[in-house]
Amino acid sequence: MIRVGIVGATGYGGAELIRLLVGHPQVQIANLYSSSAEGDALEKTFPHVSGLDLPNLSPIDAKSMSEDNDVVFLATPAGVSAGLSPQLMELGGTKVIDLSGDFRLESGEAYRSWYKREPAPAEWVQKAVYGLTEWNQEQVAGASLVANPGCYPTATLLTLIPMMRSGWVKPGSWIVDAKSGVSGAGRGMSLGVHYGEINESIHAYKVSKHQHTPEIEQELAKQSGVESFVQFTPHLVPMTRGILVTAYGQLEADVSQQQIQEMLEATYADKPFVRVRPAGSHPHTKEVLGSNYCDIAVHVDERTGRVILLSVIDNMVKGAAGQAVQNMNVMFQLPEKAGLPLVPVFP
Repeated sequence: MIRVGIVGATGYGGAELIRLLVGHPQVQIANLYSSSAEGDALEKTFPHVSGLDLPNLSPIDAKSMSEDNDVVFLATPAGVSAGLSPQLMELGGTKVIDLSGDFRLESGEAYRSWYKREPAPAEWVQKAVYGLTEWNQEQVAGASLVANPGCYPTATLLTLIPMMRSGWVKPGSWIVDAKSGVSGAGRGMSLGVHYGEINESIHAYKVSKHQHTPEIEQELAKQSGVESFVQFTPHLVPMTRGILVTAYGQLEADVSQQQIQEMLEATYADKPFVRVRPAGSHPHTKEVLGSNYCDIAVHVDERTGRVILLSVIDNMVKGAAGQAVQNMNVMFQLPEKAGLPLVPVFP
């Protein structure tokens, strides 16, 4: 059994990791860590886990964590992992999967600019593998430190990478309109996620300033070999889970919707968690709820010469904890689907 430790167990990401890992056939949840509730039973924070055989919350100590776990998930706010992950790596003995953004950006200058804080040590950033499993599986398999992708970048990159690699879309023409449920903001209290502020309302935020923008551009360039800007605008919608991405790109080639459909189907034919829907489909976020799937659909507007791609994910699963478990499976040479539910929750 793989001994798993979860840092940030009292947050939404930690709770989702527990939900998935409790049912994993080759995992033991050995340790749960919290800086705010050490010594407590997790059910005091999350009554929904009552009755599960889970350890009490432990204080964060790098030495004991490296000795007591085979892999540690860091479901923490930005800035925490930048200090803790290098300590765990230097001590050895455990692998790390970081769900924050501290190791996603290769440029320290870019991290400083977009996250407004000091980056992790450059030597560890260079050793981290970006965990977009469908495109970096071989690198993830040999990694000791995985930077789990952000939720918006996951839904966006799985959709855009094949199109950019095809050469059919004009670089720099991508406009990405993304909408997310409020769980993506975490469990912290703030006016921005107050019920009275978000209910029966939708709004854009961080226009041209969202920290996931450079992550999308970095990985799109690495996978396609073409550098280009992406106009990314996120929106907050009054639902708990889910992301819908609508991406618009200007076609450079005379290519049909059916050709793009066939290309996407071939690209993801052996990828169990990407489902290419029939051409002209309109995926709903509810159709992937609670699952690790990313559903993609393609439309071509012949009048404007644009391709319009739709993708949906559960931001807490494929956008966070589920992809982290998928990466763990690859790191430990387990079946990629182990411990991950294959049927979404519906309705």
